[in-house]
Amino acid sequence: MRVFSRLFSGAGRRVDSRAGDTDSLKVQVGRGKLPLHVAIIMDGNGRWAQRQGLPRLSGHAAGSKKAEEIVKFAQDIGIKHMTLYVFSTENWRRPEDEVKGLMGLLVEMFEKRLQDLVDYGARIKVIGRKDRLPQHVLRAIIRIEERTRANAEILVNLAIDYGGRDEIRRAAQELAKKAVLGEILPEAICEEHVSSHLDTTGVPDPDLVIRTGGEMRISNFLIWQSAYAELVVSPVLWPDFSGRDLLLAILEYQRRDRRFGSL
Repeated sequence: MRVFSRLFSGAGRRVDSRAGDTDSLKVQVGRGKLPLHVAIIMDGNGRWAQRQGLPRLSGHAAGSKKAEEIVKFAQDIGIKHMTLYVFSTENWRRPEDEVKGLMGLLVEMFEKRLQDLVDYGARIKVIGRKDRLPQHVLRAIIRIEERTRANAEILVNLAIDYGGRDEIRRAAQELAKKAVLGEILPEAICEEHVSSHLDTTGVPDPDLVIRTGGEMRISNFLIWQSAYAELVVSPVLWPDFSGRDLLLAILEYQRRDRRFGSL
């Protein structure tokens, strides 16, 4: 990722938090080129809950509701692809009670929160490992993917038990198997071969990666696909992130000069 910027702060290029209301920001964004694919690291649920005097799981529940809201808003302004970082391969290290609660929230999200998105024309796809997820979560995933398979207004990748390094490891294993079987020569393997074996195959690489909560790192998220994505970091905790915050991030993206390594 070429440029790091903290929204509303002094680091990097500054986005003015007073820069118009939501409707005027929509007009400004509409004058520029929209990112085709927006990926979001939804950080800050736990801190949000702590500040509210609530258990961490309440923050994750609020974050689940916010995800539905932001997907709808993104679709309304014309975004065609979104990837949301829901549960990482490292999140299994959290306390057992929290992980169990998160799995329950996933089922609730698939069976309740995302149902409106079915009628909204969103196609839901889960990326990441599925071999370690509980069976009731897998069943909920299969149901929502099947129900939305024909939808085409916006594709929403939900990264669950996902890690960028693990994804590349799995892709490398598949390519190694094909090389052993003589289906491909090792020296013939190119970037396109790797990309076609990733979880996001068929989806354009993200143009814009947004991280909420103020932390300045990508946390093992889409590390192959985001090689030339623009990164915008917002100090806003995910449950408080709004459509207006999304517009501000897109405006920052539109101000950047994307050279992809050239002059």
